[in-house]
Amino acid sequence: MHDQYAPQPVAGWFKFAAWASVLFMLIGCAGYLASVFADPSSLPVDQRNLMAARPIWMIAAYAIAVWVGLAGSVLLLMRKKAAEPLLLVSLIGAVLTFLPYAIVPGIRDNITTNDIAVALVVVAITWTIFWFARHSRQRGWLR
Repeated sequence: MHDQYAPQPVAGWFKFAAWASVLFMLIGCAGYLASVFADPSSLPVDQRNLMAARPIWMIAAYAIAVWVGLAGSVLLLMRKKAAEPLLLVSLIGAVLTFLPYAIVPGIRDNITTNDIAVALVVVAITWTIFWFARHSRQRGWLR
């Protein structure tokens, strides 16, 4: 009888997927830094309005999503169990980052369909990375 949660050999694709998660989180960190250090006067009016409408908790959620996500992804690469809860925090941060798209009128009025699509893709990829960490822990690949 096969126990699906018994420790199993690490899959050959594990390192590739873990490196891909680190790369995704690094891209998120670069985006965060670009958004925080952007000079609003150099942006088009619609982008300036969008930046001005962001509540501080949205910026904080963005920071938590990407920096905690990067730490979780690095721990995943190192095959540490602590990766899973950190990646859950990152997923929650990602959802909270894009929540203002629906509930903050100043943001809702300035976003495009592309912004919504990017938000959905980012949350989907972040969820997939969390799922991968959870799957890896269940398979006994994390120590």
